Amino acid sequence: RSHLQSLDLGRWKRSRPAEASAPRRERVKFEDVRLYLVERKMGRSRRSFLTELARSKGFIVEDVLSDVVTHVVSEDSQASSLWAWLKGGPVKNLPVMHVLDISWFTDSMREGKPVAVETRHLIQVCDTLAASPEATTPTPVSTVSQYACQRRTTTKNNNKIFTDAFEVLAESHELNDMEGPCLAFRRAASVLKSLPWTVQNLRVTEDLPCLGEHSMCVIEEILQHGHSFEVEKILSDERYQILKLFTSVFGVGPKTAEKWYRRGLRSFSDVLAEPGIRLNRMQQSGFLHYGDISRAVSKAEAQALGNIIDEAVRAITPDAILTLTGGFRRGKDFGHDVDFIVTTPQLGKEERLLTSVIDRLKQQGILLYCEYQASTFDESKLPSHRFEAMDHFAKCFLILRLEDSQVEGGLQTAEEDRRGWRAVRVDLVSPPVDRYAFTLLGWSGSRQFERDLRRFARMERRMLLDNHALYDKTKKEFLAATTEKDIFAHLGLEYIEPWQRNA
Repeated sequence: RSHLQSLDLGRWKRSRPAEASAPRRERVKFEDVRLYLVERKMGRSRRSFLTELARSKGFIVEDVLSDVVTHVVSEDSQASSLWAWLKGGPVKNLPVMHVLDISWFTDSMREGKPVAVETRHLIQVCDTLAASPEATTPTPVSTVSQYACQRRTTTKNNNKIFTDAFEVLAESHELNDMEGPCLAFRRAASVLKSLPWTVQNLRVTEDLPCLGEHSMCVIEEILQHGHSFEVEKILSDERYQILKLFTSVFGVGPKTAEKWYRRGLRSFSDVLAEPGIRLNRMQQSGFLHYGDISRAVSKAEAQALGNIIDEAVRAITPDAILTLTGGFRRGKDFGHDVDFIVTTPQLGKEERLLTSVIDRLKQQGILLYCEYQASTFDESKLPSHRFEAMDHFAKCFLILRLEDSQVEGGLQTAEEDRRGWRAVRVDLVSPPVDRYAFTLLGWSGSRQFERDLRRFARMERRMLLDNHALYDKTKKEFLAATTEKDIFAHLGLEYIEPWQRNA
């Protein structure tokens, strides 16, 4: 406390006019952050001093606790009594507010800006619910961040029955081109995946972020009946089943699937027999190899493909950098394809790398399909103020032939399959080496983790992040990074390992 009081105290006193009786409002620097300092345990005079200190550094400090507050700061060491006091108040947005120890305030004053909220800053409490005689299990009541990039996913999904339901609802809305509800259900599923405990009654979800009214109704229905009637209705709906079937084909998106459905097509044989439909090369390969590429790829198969790509790359550039990304980098045992980043330590040398790798794979006779996209990356067009799903680096989408003998333990095939090989989808991307860290972070996923990481950068740090760069809008400069840890550090976030990003 003495350290904090001495912080800028002399300067604050010198700059304050002697005749001023009303607090002076300084220029606001951080529009998205609104503080509320809890007077309990802090005292009125100390709260007044800290309020003026924060305002002198450009922070907004609210005099009254309301739903506009984003950060609640307290010196109350009794977490249970603090939470009881907060819950008894008038605010409805408590689940999305950060409830923080004074250490966060101290760190922010020292840095002159809002620092990232870390676990050590949070005031958390374990409480016991007495909603009913059955609800006697200890129920965690804590501040769960609304951002997936501030939550570590556990190795086990303790709430699979709920997250599976949300995924069906999200997919249904995605097939109907309804992005808002789709994203809402994906965020809800992401929050529940991060919980180290199982939701056993509705009251434990009250303080969780990203759970809207619809999501709460689904949870309540599952708790009461063991399943969601809405989800069962979707799963039994013919249109949903057909659109899901069509979009499982490589190269077929929701709009194409919808077009086929409206033409009265209900099966693959209908599509292939329809004279008015002209399949592009990707779709032709998708149907040709459907049995293989619709089946999961194992970790052993991914490693075998890594050996093939590594050999091809190093034959061209011995010092090349090759990194496995996607779900397998996040510790998944199975995936639908295998993604790699490939580049060179020398800037510019990567420009023809992918075309050379493609030629070598052709010579080996294992290239079943290839779509190459040349680089359109233009540094002068950075930063991008709107997010694009695909980056602008050179990339290729491949289908490769993988032999049983190349895989430790053999291929994942059906017993009746006697071919001794299978087709596997492989994606390669080749960024310049100075963009490697940003590409690695973006291609590692998960999709929801990356989406929230970009949202956190924009909303909490006034920065723009994508697969190409990180731009600080306040300083008006690009922030260099050679590793993922550099990017997390720039954002003021605790580093999260890839296997903890399965949001």
